Amino acid sequence: MMEYMSKFDYLDLDGRLLQLLLAVVEAGSVTGAAQRLGVTQSAVSHLLDKLRGITGDPLFVKSGRGIVATQRAEELAVQARELLASMERFARWGGAGDFEPARWQTTFTIAANDFQRDVLLPPLMARLRAHAPGVVLRVIPSDIPSLEMLRNEHCQLVISPRPPDGADILQKRLFEDSYRVFYDPEQRAAPQTKAEYLAAEHITVVYEPRRALDLDQWLLTRGVQRNFRVLVPGFAGLPSFIRGSQLLATAPGLLQAHLLRGLASAVVPLPCPSMPMYLIWHLRHQHDPAHRWLRAELEAVVAPALTQTEPLS
Repeated sequence: MMEYMSKFDYLDLDGRLLQLLLAVVEAGSVTGAAQRLGVTQSAVSHLLDKLRGITGDPLFVKSGRGIVATQRAEELAVQARELLASMERFARWGGAGDFEPARWQTTFTIAANDFQRDVLLPPLMARLRAHAPGVVLRVIPSDIPSLEMLRNEHCQLVISPRPPDGADILQKRLFEDSYRVFYDPEQRAAPQTKAEYLAAEHITVVYEPRRALDLDQWLLTRGVQRNFRVLVPGFAGLPSFIRGSQLLATAPGLLQAHLLRGLASAVVPLPCPSMPMYLIWHLRHQHDPAHRWLRAELEAVVAPALTQTEPLS
């Protein structure tokens, strides 16, 4: 392996190089990093060479048609996120003074699956456009949230019914939703009894790697066996399979106004738990004024969003 001798010292390091490192690590390619940063591929390659000279590490190695980060690059990426956050706080406050949303310039990353994304994040973006126009909202899938997502700053907030368990992870309940049975009214009627419900064919969501919905696990532990014919990786995959078929999907009722719009729904004909939704963040951001402001903005959109999307009984 080629050795990279340090031709620079730490004083040559700046925020642009830290952003570059994160962009290449997260994109997994020079092309993807260039698109994210809005620069040319040759500019990314040039800056990578400079960063290699500073760190004395190749940082990325070829793997098939792409590149993968070295162990050293992964470790540096964790530090880079922390340094960039510190630099942003330094620039934001200067000396002292109150936080001013209108002057905030950042990309804020929120992890959310399709349900939370469609219900809460469009109204949040509307508030950001009005009060903090310099904030770019980046949304990534949360799948089953992990501690590393927050500890390594892959995102600054997670919205999920499943908070990861960690002493440095904080959470706040945003709302609860009731599960409903969705179906195509042109193909079948709603199941009226538990027997009709269990006799039907079902479709559900299974997150990678093979993690079922909490509801499905809850019912299974209570001996409720359903005939699943289709498993999809997110709620967005449900409608195309339900339409034109007799499949049933048991899903959060709020989806009626979003991903499952146009389908009929009914009360589940057997006992079901409610689905809680949490706002989740790392302890390091607990007292950060900008983070606190954005959390409050997100909480402020919850009640109006739920009122507008309340499903019919």
